[in-house]
Amino acid sequence: MPRHPQLSPTVTAISGSVYSKLAQKLATHRGPVYPLHVGDTWMEPPTGCRMEDLRVGEHPGMHRYTAPQGHPVLLAAVARCVEEKSGVPTTPDNVLIAAGATGALGAAVGAMVSPGDEVLLLAPYWPLIAGIVRSFHGTPVAVPFLGRVTTPAEAVEQVERHRTDRTVALYLSTPNNPTGLVIPGEVLRALVAWAAEHELWVIADEVYEHYQFAGEHVYSRPFDPARTFAAHSFSKAYGMAGNRCGYVVGPATAMGELRKVATHTFYSTPTASQLAAVAALAGPGDAWAFAAREQYRETGSWAAGRLGIPAPQGSTFLFLDVADQLENGGDGDPLDDFLARCGERGLFLAPGPSFGPYPTHVRICFTAAPPERVKEGIEILTEILGR
Repeated sequence: MPRHPQLSPTVTAISGSVYSKLAQKLATHRGPVYPLHVGDTWMEPPTGCRMEDLRVGEHPGMHRYTAPQGHPVLLAAVARCVEEKSGVPTTPDNVLIAAGATGALGAAVGAMVSPGDEVLLLAPYWPLIAGIVRSFHGTPVAVPFLGRVTTPAEAVEQVERHRTDRTVALYLSTPNNPTGLVIPGEVLRALVAWAAEHELWVIADEVYEHYQFAGEHVYSRPFDPARTFAAHSFSKAYGMAGNRCGYVVGPATAMGELRKVATHTFYSTPTASQLAAVAALAGPGDAWAFAAREQYRETGSWAAGRLGIPAPQGSTFLFLDVADQLENGGDGDPLDDFLARCGERGLFLAPGPSFGPYPTHVRICFTAAPPERVKEGIEILTEILGR
C-alpha cells in the first residue's frame, strides 16, 4: 500500500522552538522587556569585524559562494589558531567552516549517526543537540551529569550506566550551556578514554571556550584527536550570532563525510560572514573577548549572588531550580504557569525541559541584554521567588 503524503513523524515529534510557548507573550507584552531566555549577547562585534566594515572593493566576490568547506583564508587561520591553543597538529583538512556551531554539530552528527543509533548527551545539554540527533533519525539519551558528577570514576560510571550496544557517540558541553559549570580536565580525560575503550566518537561543544572565568579552558581533542570532533563558534566568541559562522575540527579521515552532510544541507557558510571571522582572528577578536569576559563575569556573579546560588564558572548562563515556587493542582504545567507569571512582568526565561529532564528548572542568560537591564530583570525574579 502506498503511504499517503505525510510529514516525517520523527521530525513532527521535535519541538519547533525552545521558546515557542513564550513567543506570543513576548510579542504582545506592553512595557519593559527582560529577554533573558535567549543565549546571545547585547554587544556588537569588534570594530573592524562588522558587516559595515566589509567592502566589495576590498573583497571582490564577497556576495558569491566560496568553497563549501570554507573560505581558504579562514580555513588556514582557524587551523593555526586551533593548533596554537590546543597543541594538536591541525591543518585545513581537519576543519569544516559551518553555518554556526549548529551547522557544525549537525554535520558531525549526520556523518556518524545511522537510524536507531544512540548518542549520549551529558545533561543538562544545549537544547538543539537533541533535535539534531533526532533529525538524523538517531536517539538522544540524556545522561544526568553536570552538577552531579565530580570525579573521573563517577563520570565513567555514569556514562557506562547509559551505554548500550547502539551507542555511537558521547556529546559534552564545557563551559556548559545551561548550567555555567565547567567539566574538569581530569574528568574530560576519563570520559574520552572511556569513549576510546568502547570505540565511540566524542562530540565536544566548546563554543564558550573564551568564557571560562577561572583557569584555562581544557580542550577535549588533545586526549584523542582520532575520535574527537570539537565545535567552536564565532557567534559566542565575538558577538556574531547573526552571521551564522562556526566550525568543527576533527580527524581528517572523517572530515570528508562531514563535508558531504554540510554540502547537502547549508552548502556553504555566508562568504561575508567568513570574511568578518577572518578579521576577528587577525587581532581584534581576542581583545574584545577579554573585555566581554570580564563584563560577563561581573554580571553573572552579581546575578548568582542575588539569587543565592553559586557564581557561574563559565559560559553566559545560570540554571535555577524553582521547584519551591511551582504550584500543583491545576490543569496546566506548573513550570509553564511560573514562566507565565514571569512573562506578565516582562521577564522571559528558558524552560528547563528544553535542556533535558529538568521539569522544575529555568535557564537565565545574563548577557542577552545590557547589564543594567539584566540586573533589573534579576530583581524582578527575586521578587517573584520571594528571595
